[in-house]
Amino acid sequence: MKTTIKWSVADYHRIIEAGILADRRVELLDGEVVALSPEAPEHYFLSDETSDELKQHLHGRAVVRLDGPVTLANSEPEPDIAVVRLPKAQYRDRHPGFEDIYWIIEYSSSSLSKDLDEKRRLYAASGIREYWVVNLKARHLKVFQDPLADTYQVERTHSTGAIAPLAFPDVSLSVERLLGTSE
Repeated sequence: MKTTIKWSVADYHRIIEAGILADRRVELLDGEVVALSPEAPEHYFLSDETSDELKQHLHGRAVVRLDGPVTLANSEPEPDIAVVRLPKAQYRDRHPGFEDIYWIIEYSSSSLSKDLDEKRRLYAASGIREYWVVNLKARHLKVFQDPLADTYQVERTHSTGAIAPLAFPDVSLSVERLLGTSE
């Protein structure tokens, strides 16, 4: 029988401060230290482009974080993009918590099952109001909204058109641009 040790966020921070994980790309998911999947060039390019676009749309309204940790009850995932509350200076001494997060976007190819299963449940259970998964294999966007327990009540799939996040209904984003199917 295999016994797994669950780590708290505080334990995880102590491990990081001790330098034990300095040469590894990891995140804490439900108390377990999990390796991050390597990012293909397209993955990073598209998430960076989306981050830049969101920074233009949300300047003075929200902070757009690229590949930065967020702190949840027993997890510290590192989503591709997290859109969080201002002021930015509050994150000098801590990562954004669930109460700070407007929505999260993950670009996904090799990590698709983790993003659609484990992370979806984790974000819903944490009360993250909106979660988007850009599926780079199937070229569609999955939008999850309205968390209840460890699931989302609303799930939609888009491959064309425009979309606006719940927190900023006046911000319209091209689905094709998010997917990298148009310039």
